[in-house]
Amino acid sequence: MLKAKLVAVSMLAAGLTISANAFAAGKPVGITPKMMDAEVVHDGKKVKISRNQNNKNTVNPSFAKTSRPCPPFCIQPSTLAPGVETIGEVEVIEYLKKMSAGDETILVIDSRTPDWVKKGTIPGAKNLPWTKLNPAKGADPVSIMEIMEDEFGVTESEGLLNFSKAKTLVLFCNGMWCGQSPNNIKNLLKFGYPAHKIKWYRGGMQDWEILGLSTVPGK
Repeated sequence: MLKAKLVAVSMLAAGLTISANAFAAGKPVGITPKMMDAEVVHDGKKVKISRNQNNKNTVNPSFAKTSRPCPPFCIQPSTLAPGVETIGEVEVIEYLKKMSAGDETILVIDSRTPDWVKKGTIPGAKNLPWTKLNPAKGADPVSIMEIMEDEFGVTESEGLLNFSKAKTLVLFCNGMWCGQSPNNIKNLLKFGYPAHKIKWYRGGMQDWEILGLSTVPGK
């Protein structure tokens, strides 16, 4: 008798669990309580950033690895450099929305190499591999200056750089263990780029993927 009661209770509990899981599987997944999605522009086309609506979705296997060798894949500090603000996903999306609305004073940069970008990037981000700003990796002063002028809005006069109209740069890479965006940021600071015009999305693609946010294939 007792055994039968225990079985009945177990079945009831299992039924309640299944019912709860089935209900949870249909719950909407917003970005914030007031934002379900965000429309941005990527390569001239409108793209919606939203989260995966499958409540049972799991992370992209490319970002499931927990133990990459350190060095070089060491955990980055939460504050990269004085004056450089560390931001999260909601702030990145707000910057992307402003860019897509025509604000040309902002540029969101994927600092990763093309092989990673091809696997997926944040909609609206522009790829600028960390090697392009790194003299140690063969980047020459002329090409670096061209990037500063053409992409970042920096001007030059008689050898002096003027950052008064320089863009606010939002940089990211693969995550809190990745050194590609930190490398870009540190080189920008060496070139004199104002720290308050640099924002760092430390979580990068790993956190973006963990949260089920939209990605687009990179070129």
